[in-house]
Amino acid sequence: MRPAQRSSTLVFPRRLAGAAVIVMLAATSALTAGPAAGAAPLTPACSSDPTARVSTVPSPESFLGFPLGTGQERVVTNEEVRGYLTAVDTASKRVVTGVMGTSVLGQPLPYAVVSNERNVRPAVLTGIAEDVRSLRDPRLVDQQRAGEIIEAAPAIVWVTANVHGGEKSGTDAALKTLYELAAGLSCEVQQRNDNLITIIVPTQNPDGRDASRRQNEYGFDLNRDWFARTQQETDGKLELMRKYPPQVFVDAHEMGGRQYFFPPNADPIHHEIAGEAVDWINRIGEANKAGFGYHGACSATVTTECYFNYSTYDLFFMGYGDTVPAAGFGAAGMTFEKGSASAVADRVQQQFHTQWSTLGWAAAHRQEVLAGWFKVWKDALAQGRAGALEPNEVVEPTNTVQFPVPEQTIRSYFLLPDRQLADARQLVERLRRMDVEVYQVKKAVKLPSAKLFGGRSATNLTVPVGSYWIPMNQPQKHWIQAVMGEDPYTPFPYFYDVSSWSNPLLMGVNAVYTGADVKPNAELIDKIQNTGGGKILAAPPLKGSYTYALDSAAAAEFTFTLLGKGVPLVRDLDSGEVGMPAGGLTPELNTTAKKLGVTLTPYTTAAVGTPISRPDVGLFAGTGISTTSGSHGEARYVLGKRWGLDLTPVSTADINDNTPAFTNRTVLLVPDGSNATGGLTATGQANLRAWIAQGHTYLGLRNEGTRLARAAGLTSTTEKPKPTGYTVIGSHLRVDVDPDSPVGLGRPAEDFEFHNNDPILNPSSTGRNVLRYPGGDTFWANGYTVQGDTLKGTVAVVDEPTGAGRAVLFAFNPLFRAYNESGLHLVANALLYPSSGTAARTASPVQVDPARAAAAAAPVAENLGGEWRPFTIQVAAGDLARTEAVVDRYTDTARVSVADGSAYLVIPNPAGLQIDEHPFLGDLVRTLRAAQIPLRSVVG
Repeated sequence: MRPAQRSSTLVFPRRLAGAAVIVMLAATSALTAGPAAGAAPLTPACSSDPTARVSTVPSPESFLGFPLGTGQERVVTNEEVRGYLTAVDTASKRVVTGVMGTSVLGQPLPYAVVSNERNVRPAVLTGIAEDVRSLRDPRLVDQQRAGEIIEAAPAIVWVTANVHGGEKSGTDAALKTLYELAAGLSCEVQQRNDNLITIIVPTQNPDGRDASRRQNEYGFDLNRDWFARTQQETDGKLELMRKYPPQVFVDAHEMGGRQYFFPPNADPIHHEIAGEAVDWINRIGEANKAGFGYHGACSATVTTECYFNYSTYDLFFMGYGDTVPAAGFGAAGMTFEKGSASAVADRVQQQFHTQWSTLGWAAAHRQEVLAGWFKVWKDALAQGRAGALEPNEVVEPTNTVQFPVPEQTIRSYFLLPDRQLADARQLVERLRRMDVEVYQVKKAVKLPSAKLFGGRSATNLTVPVGSYWIPMNQPQKHWIQAVMGEDPYTPFPYFYDVSSWSNPLLMGVNAVYTGADVKPNAELIDKIQNTGGGKILAAPPLKGSYTYALDSAAAAEFTFTLLGKGVPLVRDLDSGEVGMPAGGLTPELNTTAKKLGVTLTPYTTAAVGTPISRPDVGLFAGTGISTTSGSHGEARYVLGKRWGLDLTPVSTADINDNTPAFTNRTVLLVPDGSNATGGLTATGQANLRAWIAQGHTYLGLRNEGTRLARAAGLTSTTEKPKPTGYTVIGSHLRVDVDPDSPVGLGRPAEDFEFHNNDPILNPSSTGRNVLRYPGGDTFWANGYTVQGDTLKGTVAVVDEPTGAGRAVLFAFNPLFRAYNESGLHLVANALLYPSSGTAARTASPVQVDPARAAAAAAPVAENLGGEWRPFTIQVAAGDLARTEAVVDRYTDTARVSVADGSAYLVIPNPAGLQIDEHPFLGDLVRTLRAAQIPLRSVVG
């Protein structure tokens, strides 16, 4: 992150919102700017009466039967949202509406475009969008043309809400904003409409809204899905953003309590977010202060219906509705949060005040913002050419940068084609769909020096033909580094999400980066289908076959698609390749292979290998499992929707009573949860052992999945205690892969896996340790990792045989947000585990190995974090007494420990809540800061 005012030396002072900005805002608060140049006004002179409106546009009260904001007694339903958008569109010439996609349950996701009558005419609106998009590529528009666009074009502002379904007030406020823009006759309204194209998305999560649930129907937090775009609600929104790229983006939320947050943000802020965007965010914050009303700023004596800044809500993880607009679109991406304990009228009215103030600021500074936005992309090109990364900075006045971005030059990333090729191609497509230019190498190129992911270096490295080249010398340089970088380089240790999301590490693809100034012979990719997926040549349809590498999540999806179509498959258990009869490849399936990036190699003879079959999966929904969030929902999405498998719910009673819902399955998947036994009785545990011994597979994920297996005598692994101060929060670590394991088949000998305060498993003495953290010098971790050496020699995946079957246990959640592709591949391998023959059913119980019995008898670790993490506050040991005095006002559950001069207060979080949905943690952190207690780190 660099400030807006730049010098040629690439060394800049930090810019904070301050008194000078307040003066500037005071000078512009009258909103006297006229219409954008060249836009002939189609409305009469504006009115000085702020209540003057066009009578033919239905007001919320006339349509809904109640007002929005002041006087409102209930929130609006999804049906009312859609109906009101249609009614306003029909009545107002300033509004056009559309649908950007559908929800999981098929509900439309409507939006409205609002401006003056001229700007929303189809041809004019198309031209404005084209002009604004052209500013994103200074290579194609010269300074003169850019100046003409900046002078004439409206800026584009997005107002979105309800990405968390239970946080409803932003939706209602967005409808109030829509009405004012569509019907108002005041000068304030005209000034906004003449200078802005406002995109209003009232609800991003209608299924969650209906259910009053944070997550969507698959249990996904849509405000963590932005870079991966796994959910259809997110995908449709981002495609619309590419059409109408924002300069300002509002994402309206709710939180606990009765206060209101708007930026300036808490630290950390990701370093690749441009200084212009941060500057606009901070200045919009000043405008929101001026327009907030109610009780103004929160203080020691003003604690409700007030606003605060610089706390709780950071701008770091690249999955949020503020960071992705900021890093991916150069916008002032902002999260607004209103306390959900306030009355609905106050919640909606305060959301409206901040939306309206934001639009006013953007309209008053339209030209400045468009000029700065053009500069964001010019600077990105210059930085990309130089291979320069943005430096780390902080915005909170009391903070300092603790971890600077290291001195390094990065001019190019390369994805090598030697393994995990289908996932590499999926990454290419993910980048392309954020307007990143990716090229395919046509002639091998030698890099004099390069960095290999995982902290290693190479010299004279040859990049082979077929590799994918992502040059940094392009407008999307910021986004490339934000999602491709080996480490995000957090400047300050405050987190309420993960600290690593490097896409090459998530996918486990072979990637390198270099500061060398190379220009390979390469061809721009227009779509992934043209990069080698599908059949290379046709095989003889009667006796021939096709094979492909099952070494990626994309290839796994193709495999389950084939099995679902009844295509017989075999797998080579040495190479991991899958073979299929040539006659089974229909044109439709070949198209699927192309889209997934799976290359099919033809042979004139039949494929040879071990048959694999479509698993019949039972999904455990018993004691301790949340069926509306977390890994249960992720399993429904990945295994059910993407892989097309039938998932049968299995309850605790089904296992205890040996019902067909359990016994007829070939696989039982136990997601993460909060109960160490899943509620199984001794009889149920014996039933589970007997069922596995018959040749079936148990898949256990993270806490509950591994602990239930241990309690049932299925594993000799035990949990290693976490030392005081241990912190691994969504980081990537190197793992060694057992080359002979069917679960690890197709993975490289050294891989990377994601760890998020997961249980630490000691190695098994009765099974195969499939993934193990290295014990020596090859140990490596990125992100924010403290005492990571605790993991050395421990295991991430184990394969425990029982009779003819097995229990495959994951210490981590391989389905996490459906974007941990290397983990998805491991799950697929476990589901497709080759049969060792079905053991005969027997009435005699399966004996428990003594080592497993000892593990089952060991004390069970307390589940402090649910499916997420506990909250940990680190202060100086000398500040412990003061900190405890504050914490005790909120909870009496904190666990306190002291080590190496620091005190750690761990607050249990058994429900697995994140900090932005927790009822008091945000208030607690703000109270600690108000008490002037220095916080060394906060992890939520």
